[in-house]
Amino acid sequence: MATSDPIADMLTRVRNAIGARHAKVDVPASKLKMEIARILKEEGYIMNFKMADEGARKMVRIYLKYTPANEPVISKLVRLSKPGCRVYVNSKEIPRVLGGLGINILTTPHGVMTGAAARKQGVGGELLCQVY
Repeated sequence: MATSDPIADMLTRVRNAIGARHAKVDVPASKLKMEIARILKEEGYIMNFKMADEGARKMVRIYLKYTPANEPVISKLVRLSKPGCRVYVNSKEIPRVLGGLGINILTTPHGVMTGAAARKQGVGGELLCQVY
């Protein structure tokens, strides 16, 4: 099934896997999804990710992270910019998530990065999602 918003599909798969307390989730691969998974790993929201070949299809396998009390580390995953309504911000307009407890993920001319990194480099871009 072809989806019009592959990033929203990825975030929904992760949300559903967290709700069902799965250890891992597979998402159809793309460079942008790999970059989002890289940021989630760097920020400590997931344990790991890797490319997996499911026959002819390439998948990104994301290993989810839970606390010792079996609570998910990711409590909310929200898609901000949608295909029908893109959300662009400059470096001064990048919102803070929960007063700095969460992160924004942006696509910028310098690549995919967190809101804090984009603010530090003085670049804006498209707000993809918020994680907290």
